[in-house]
Amino acid sequence: MYLTPDEEKLLNGERGPTYQKAIEILVALGDIYDADRLIPIKSAQIAGVSYKTIGEAGLEWISDLKGKVAVPSILNPAGMDRECWMEMGIAGDFADKQDKIIRAYEALGVKTECTCTPYSIFDDLAGLGDHVAWSESSAISYANSVIGARTNREGGPSALAAALTGKTPNFGYHLDENRRPDILIQVDAELHDSDYGALGYIVGEIAGDRVPFFKLKSRPSKDELKSLGAAMAASGAVALYHVRGITPEAWKYEPPAERITIEERQIKEVYSSGTPDLIAFGCPHSSIDELERLARLLDGKEVKREVWICTSRAIKREHPLLVKRIERSGAKVFCDTCMVVSPASERFTCMMVNSGKAHKYVPNLCGVKSILATTEECIAAALRD
Repeated sequence: MYLTPDEEKLLNGERGPTYQKAIEILVALGDIYDADRLIPIKSAQIAGVSYKTIGEAGLEWISDLKGKVAVPSILNPAGMDRECWMEMGIAGDFADKQDKIIRAYEALGVKTECTCTPYSIFDDLAGLGDHVAWSESSAISYANSVIGARTNREGGPSALAAALTGKTPNFGYHLDENRRPDILIQVDAELHDSDYGALGYIVGEIAGDRVPFFKLKSRPSKDELKSLGAAMAASGAVALYHVRGITPEAWKYEPPAERITIEERQIKEVYSSGTPDLIAFGCPHSSIDELERLARLLDGKEVKREVWICTSRAIKREHPLLVKRIERSGAKVFCDTCMVVSPASERFTCMMVNSGKAHKYVPNLCGVKSILATTEECIAAALRD
């Protein structure tokens, strides 16, 4: 892989060990995937934030790094709400370690808005055709598919390496030829709300790491596209998809020859029933529109079960009256974290979600039974004694 003179200097350690390690990571990736060069990126989004997932070794590694990021960079959700961690039931030792992780990233110049939906609070992180290095699976899918930016499925270390250098290897979804769709998904059903998460749950298992091209009867909102992509990234490894007439690059392509038809009965089969002791929303983090919908459903009511709604701190901070409407019901609005990456979820036995992504991850990462339901069904369960 070709390196510029400045990149060679980094590799030779002329800017210190942190930058040397960063470019070594990128060069190794480039060599593995036959990249011809490193390309500039507009932003980075960095996973590996929750102490639950990275532990003591991760904390030690991040704390040893010395330098500053070269491009706007933002963190993925942490293992707790930074302000309301006691209310979540987080232990003090965990909170201390989690705070040290976030402060170590902050020392590198990373924005500490811990969210899996950075595009909802920063308009300038990614645009059509921009190269970025994002590492959270649902954010990757949204960047590639809905925004039309270009990113591979970065790991936490490679995204941080890209942030420090402002570069990423030129391979995978950064190249035109790898953004073509591989499989046509014909959906013979009218979809709404959590149906997109259920659809994504099915298609991810079918598509694996291929690029689906959807023909839909319904016109999805951006939140529904977010839910679709998040579920496909969780049940499979889908990092890019196209929706005919909707997503910005779909017009470039003819539908692929390989075709799969998804019927309404298959989508309904993903849903389940049961009695949850936690009902959780916000995987990925809830948007303003999603919070407003939940507020309408909860207005004048009182929840009888534990209800968590996860969103970004920026949205909670900018919409205090909306948050108050929700919390009047007894539901809790948490920031900086989600039900998947927080150890607080592990004290429950059964969780009801409206997210295909959470439905896939909760049993494996939290050891908790998961029930997928519509948003209305989740609220109805929250109101029952």
